[in-house]
Amino acid sequence: MAVKSIYRKEVHIVLETLKLQFLEPSDEFTPIPFWFWNDELSREEIVRQIHDFHAKGVSGFVLHPRMGLPQSQPYLSDEFMDFVEAAVKEAAQLGMSVILYDEGMYPSGAANGLVVKRNTEFASRGLRMAEYPCTGQAPVEIKLTLSPGDRIISVQAVRKKSEKEIEPGESFLILDSSEDGVRFTPPREGQWSVLVFIDTYSKGTIRGIHFGQDDGEPDAPMAADLLNPEAIQTFISLTHEKYYEKLKPYFGSTVIAMFTDEPDLLGRRHVKGLKPWTTDFLNEFLEGGNQPEDLPVLWFDAGEETGRIRSLYENSVYSRLTKTYYKQLYEWCENHGIALTGHPAASDDIGLLTYFHIPGQDVVWRFIAPEDDKSLTEPHSTLGKCSADSARHRGRRRNLNECFGVCGKESSWALKADEMKWYLDWLFIRGVNLISPHAFYYSIRDERRDERPPDVGPNNIWWPEYHRFSKYIKRMSWLMTDSLNITDVAVLAQESRLPWKSVKPFYENQVEFNYLEEEILRTTCELQDGTIRIAGQKYRAVLVENGSLFSPETWNVLREFVRQGGIVIEVDDNETGTISNEEIGQRRVGAVKEIPELLEGLLGKDPRLVPSSDSIRISHVTKAGIHFYVVVNEGEDAYEGELQINVCGKTEMWHPWTGAVENVPVSRKKDGAEISFQIQRRECLLIVVDPQQEAVPVSEPSFELVDTIDLSDGWRLQEGNEVQTLSSWTEWEGMEHFSGTIIYERSFRLEQAGAYSKILLNLGEAHELVRLWVNCKEAGVQMWSPYVFSIEDELLSGENVFRISVTNSLANRYDQKSLPSGLIGPVQLLCYN
Repeated sequence: MAVKSIYRKEVHIVLETLKLQFLEPSDEFTPIPFWFWNDELSREEIVRQIHDFHAKGVSGFVLHPRMGLPQSQPYLSDEFMDFVEAAVKEAAQLGMSVILYDEGMYPSGAANGLVVKRNTEFASRGLRMAEYPCTGQAPVEIKLTLSPGDRIISVQAVRKKSEKEIEPGESFLILDSSEDGVRFTPPREGQWSVLVFIDTYSKGTIRGIHFGQDDGEPDAPMAADLLNPEAIQTFISLTHEKYYEKLKPYFGSTVIAMFTDEPDLLGRRHVKGLKPWTTDFLNEFLEGGNQPEDLPVLWFDAGEETGRIRSLYENSVYSRLTKTYYKQLYEWCENHGIALTGHPAASDDIGLLTYFHIPGQDVVWRFIAPEDDKSLTEPHSTLGKCSADSARHRGRRRNLNECFGVCGKESSWALKADEMKWYLDWLFIRGVNLISPHAFYYSIRDERRDERPPDVGPNNIWWPEYHRFSKYIKRMSWLMTDSLNITDVAVLAQESRLPWKSVKPFYENQVEFNYLEEEILRTTCELQDGTIRIAGQKYRAVLVENGSLFSPETWNVLREFVRQGGIVIEVDDNETGTISNEEIGQRRVGAVKEIPELLEGLLGKDPRLVPSSDSIRISHVTKAGIHFYVVVNEGEDAYEGELQINVCGKTEMWHPWTGAVENVPVSRKKDGAEISFQIQRRECLLIVVDPQQEAVPVSEPSFELVDTIDLSDGWRLQEGNEVQTLSSWTEWEGMEHFSGTIIYERSFRLEQAGAYSKILLNLGEAHELVRLWVNCKEAGVQMWSPYVFSIEDELLSGENVFRISVTNSLANRYDQKSLPSGLIGPVQLLCYN
């Protein structure tokens, strides 16, 4: 009996310890924003801004050279590096973390053009196809004109079915070429073309850090050949070694990582129509499974084999990029005691994350958004789980997302705190656990304000309240780190393709899943008793979309999985691609919407939401034996219902935004428990279950609305002007483009405040940061709807005074918009007993 008592006490300590860690998480889990160094630098201003970050709970930054640095402070110059050292030294004294950025500005790999300046042969390259149509069956003579650096890879003749299609099979001919050119006589009737494949300079560039170095401008730095290992060694010696020489004492302590940013094989503004290529790449193209006569298929459709040929080519390019670029950076970082982080160019490039210590992705350009189903459709919708699942299966503790860049809806500066919260929840529920906001601006002077805005930190309206975001990010990052997500379902993926169509119903039906790369399935996973096991995960079912793209070796593994009792579901419809020719005992479904119900019949369902809702997302993770059901509302309406789960025990509700913790009512069921809950728009809840402790009966407080008092009239501005009707102040004369803060005041009489158990003030519509005072006492801050405040403790019997400050979007000033602003209402006092 004593042993059992001690055991229960230890378990109790585990829950309480986790709760303390949740409420006051370590600075390890801080947001680490991009810090745009985009103006003339000074030590004083650098130090001031670092202390400002730290005061708001931001304990790290990505030091990012950016467009706007003056020519007098060149990238990687001695003066520039002195400023870097000053920033890192100050961060070290404050216990902050620094991630260095490996480029000036992006995409990475060119050292702001210094790589190509070191050796012009290191400029980026591509494969160009020149087409020469033939007429009839008359002989054709083609004179080939090459530019400096050009190399002919292959000359072929093809017979075409149409402008974009070629005849498969024997309608490919390899031709000889000479200095005089090419001679060809079509062997039979048809529309023939001679195709010349030329390895050439792409003439691509990157965005530089000085004015005049942007896209299309004369001084835009030349992009480097990322498939050339010597070019990458030069890049490392120019950047990484330079940083290490200056900052060696801080590496592995203050300096925790190097960030590489969406390397582009052809560079920006490259010659049109090119495919990524490099010197001597033909051998790797052939070793990857293609033939010389497959080159035309990179441009033209050739029937059933088109997808396979292009996939093999892309795999060869990815393999080369992985070896020449990412692997070299990874090894350098590992040898110098820091992590490689950042992200590749495409949202579903999961294979390129192999050599990241901290895999990453980015949310930019509002490709992901609350509206128009953008959260669940198109390849960008996979990016959250791209980095998270790569980290899970490769044993990486952290995975990063560079988020909020150019995500304003109505205009550049129109991003709201409301939307920032939505993006954070979108990422956390998918397993992201290191947030890198894009971006905090060193300066918004002149045109700097309009370079990839908005500033999501010190130069925006929410900065005085940013500590709330910092704490929220830390809490959720803590939760999603060193935890195991609980799911039986894997979705088979390729290194450059993550299915999104077949998983959309998973999100809408609260079915947890992870993307599993076929390479990892073949090389790293263990098959045991009908499960696929890797890194603590145990998958009982595998979903296959577009099965024809997967290799025979992959299907052999799946065959053995099925033989042991595992479940393979293959999607067989016209929307998701071509099915395989394999017959391994898989179950085929004709529509993706059928998959959740099929899985429920085979595996059961945990958790289950009653009533159903396609806007609620749920992730089940465990940490030190405690179960966390992370519930996020991605929709626009509040939800009320029950969560049915397969575990039972002491249950609490943790609110990560406010830090509130409360016991919740639990109804014990045969195989678990049922929990009643409500969740507002833009809300995230944690339902926390300790199965080693008994569920505590809790009586749910019941409140009945007994009085509604309308307070929409009688408001005045702080300076004394009466507000006739609450409306957007952009409708007031002279206020069309005003950005700032206006304070509203109103007095009202409540005869018996103590007669009510609960009193809420609902402000209705407001835009967008609201601070409330009741009788001169601050009663709360809200940055998004619903603008509801609990105020029963602040109200007095008799006369009461409300004061409300509202701060609107900077888009009205900076983008000359007239977005709704101010207190619009209706304002109501809701009284409950």
